[in-house]
Amino acid sequence: MERSRIALPIGITLDRFIKSKQDEYPNAAGELSQLLRDIALASKVVNREINKAGLVDIMGYIGQQNEAGDEQQKLDVLAHIRFSRALSKGGEAAGIISEETETFTDFKNKGKYVVAIDPLDGSSNIDVNVSIGTIFSIYKRKTKPGTKLTKKDFLQKGTEQVAAGYVLYGSSTMLVYTTGKGVNGFTYETTLGEYVLSHPQMKCPSDGKIYSINEAGLQQYSDPTIERYLTQCKKDGFTARYIGSLVADIHRNMIKGGIFLYPATSKYPNGKLRLLFECNALALIVEQAGGLASNGSKRILEMEPNGLHQTTPMYIGSKQLVKSLLSQSKKK
Repeated sequence: MERSRIALPIGITLDRFIKSKQDEYPNAAGELSQLLRDIALASKVVNREINKAGLVDIMGYIGQQNEAGDEQQKLDVLAHIRFSRALSKGGEAAGIISEETETFTDFKNKGKYVVAIDPLDGSSNIDVNVSIGTIFSIYKRKTKPGTKLTKKDFLQKGTEQVAAGYVLYGSSTMLVYTTGKGVNGFTYETTLGEYVLSHPQMKCPSDGKIYSINEAGLQQYSDPTIERYLTQCKKDGFTARYIGSLVADIHRNMIKGGIFLYPATSKYPNGKLRLLFECNALALIVEQAGGLASNGSKRILEMEPNGLHQTTPMYIGSKQLVKSLLSQSKKK
C-alpha cells in the first residue's frame, strides 16, 4: 500500500500542459502561453503573501476605497502590485485594467494582449481566514501592437476573451482556466512549487441542490422573481450556501452543482458585480464547463461593455437551475 502510494505519478504540471496545447493557437506564437505562465507565477507569489498574512502587517484596511466603493485591504493593493509587475515584466501583456485602479495601465510595449483582473476577490474575508481568489480575463488588443492603448482595447464583449481563469486560495490553492476549449483545474503542490493538473476537463453538473445568495438583502432585490424562486428552492429541499467570496461560491457550484445569484437591488439598480473583472471571466469558464450565465435577460458574454467599471446582476451555475430561474422571470 505504502509502496504504491510512493510510486504514484505526480501528474502533468501547468507549464507542461500549456506547452502541450500551444499548437492549438498557431497565430499566438507562444505569447498566450507565456502570458498564462506569468499569471500563474504572480498567483504563487500572492499565495505566499496570503499564507503569511497573519504573521506580518499586511492585513486590514488601508482607509481607501476602490472604484466599486469597496474598502481596500492591504492585500488588495499588494496583489494588484504583484500581478501588474509580473505582467509588465513578462512583456506579453500590453496593459492591464484592475478592479483596484480607476483606469487602465499601458505597459508601453509591443504586446498583443490586454488583461482585466480582480487581483483579490472576497478581500473582506481575509481577516477571518476564509477562501478568497483572483479572477482574470485575457483579450487581444484592438489597436496595433506598439501603439498607445485606448479604452476600446478593454471594452470588449465576453465572447471576445481568448482565455479566462480564476485562482482559489483555500484549503488548497487551485488555478482553473479555459482558452475556449474546455476547462482544466490545477492544484498547487507547495513542496514542488508547481501547479499540477488535478481536475481535467471540468464539467459543471447540469442540475444541483445548492443556491448561493445573500438572503439578508431579500427585501431590497428589485426582481420579485427572486423571492419566488428561493421559496421554490426551499420547497424542493435545496441547501443554502453563501461564502461571500465569489470565486469560492462559483468553484463549489462548479464541482457540486448549484446556482449563484447576485440580483439588482434598490441600492445597486445595475447590480454590483463588475462585468470586466468578474462576470465575463466566470461566465466563460462556467459555460465552457456546460453551465449558463445570465444577467436575467441576456447572456453575460454578449453584454456590450460601456465602461471600465460597469456592473451587472448575474445568475450563474448549473444549466437547468439557471434556465428554471429565467423561465420564471419571463412569467412575471
